[in-house]
Amino acid sequence: MARHDPSRTAVRTPSTRKRMFWMLLITVLVFGLVFGVKAFFAAQTNKFFDNMPQPPATISAGVAQQQSWRDSVEAVGTLVAVNGTQVTTESPGVISEIHFKPGDRVNAGDVLLQLNASTEIATLKSLEATARLNAVQADRYRELAARQLVSRDDADKRIADAASARAQADAQRALVARKTIRAPFSGVLGIRKVNLGQYVNPGDELVSLQSLDPIYLNFTLPEQRLPSVQTGTKVTAKVDAMPGHRFEGTITSVEPQVDPQTRNFQVQATLRNPDNALRPGTFARVSFDQGGEQKVVVIPQTAISFNPYGNSVYVITEAPAKAGAGQDKGKSEGAPAGPTLIAKQRFVKTGATHGDLIAVTEGLKPGERVATSGLLKLRNDATVVINNSVLPTAEKTPTPANR
Repeated sequence: MARHDPSRTAVRTPSTRKRMFWMLLITVLVFGLVFGVKAFFAAQTNKFFDNMPQPPATISAGVAQQQSWRDSVEAVGTLVAVNGTQVTTESPGVISEIHFKPGDRVNAGDVLLQLNASTEIATLKSLEATARLNAVQADRYRELAARQLVSRDDADKRIADAASARAQADAQRALVARKTIRAPFSGVLGIRKVNLGQYVNPGDELVSLQSLDPIYLNFTLPEQRLPSVQTGTKVTAKVDAMPGHRFEGTITSVEPQVDPQTRNFQVQATLRNPDNALRPGTFARVSFDQGGEQKVVVIPQTAISFNPYGNSVYVITEAPAKAGAGQDKGKSEGAPAGPTLIAKQRFVKTGATHGDLIAVTEGLKPGERVATSGLLKLRNDATVVINNSVLPTAEKTPTPANR
């Protein structure tokens, strides 16, 4: 039996399966190390930014105050003439006379225009002559019938003919009267829309006529106000055309029906207008008081964050001091010395508004300090710095400049 010679043994090469295993293992280790390092740095970066102190937000602040307010109602409306119309004609014809000038004040019954009525007047004269003849014949036949010289039927026929002729004459007289255009009521005329010699048809507009003193002011209020609005209440109106002027009036009518589309109802006030300063169609602001004075907490309207889920304010309070830490420790660099101020969001219920101020019915007490500007920069428990060098307006009766 031959002996095995080790020197003759062929050198074995590693198998393909082992090579692939080691290559995959090294690749997994390299990529795992890379991703691990990246995840570690990302976690450290997020931790740094999460714990990084936020710089304080610069805001302005105001103090909630208690004031005595009346329940004031404000609305916008439109001035309407008590009587206003476009004067038209009922009959066609050619304008032969014009008896007014644009802007004239006229009284009810004054002649404004005259249409050519020569043909109608001639017809009227003929009908009046016929009516007089028939009346004479009717009287004669009435006497003859009384003496039984003619039949009663002939007399009744003559009487009916006389009445018919008289009615025809009256109808023609009314037609002639319609050729004279008169003012239906007293007022001020507008710009003439027709000319002398122009042919007009029934319904054509001739001139505007408006009664200006007194004048109506129509405005709407929400349905919640319906039980408290009463006729006889004094109102004050202002118009943009005359800044600084106030016009006094009285509520004279309240619409009993609420509009189902807007849930508002209409109110009408009557204003004195002796100088004709107020004109129909003008936009007006109206206000009036209801009830007695009430104590309310008021703040500037700019302090309110109006949201669909509820209105809120940011109340400024001092941060509680931490045990073992100084009062200024942990404040951001550049913050002024003193207690740290934070903003706490608080939901409130709001009421009426007067100018730049708004009443808070729930959620705020007099003396509490609230942020009045810079609300978009705030969040709950945010550190703030108060700078009241520039403050938003907070007046009960603001008078902004007209620019």
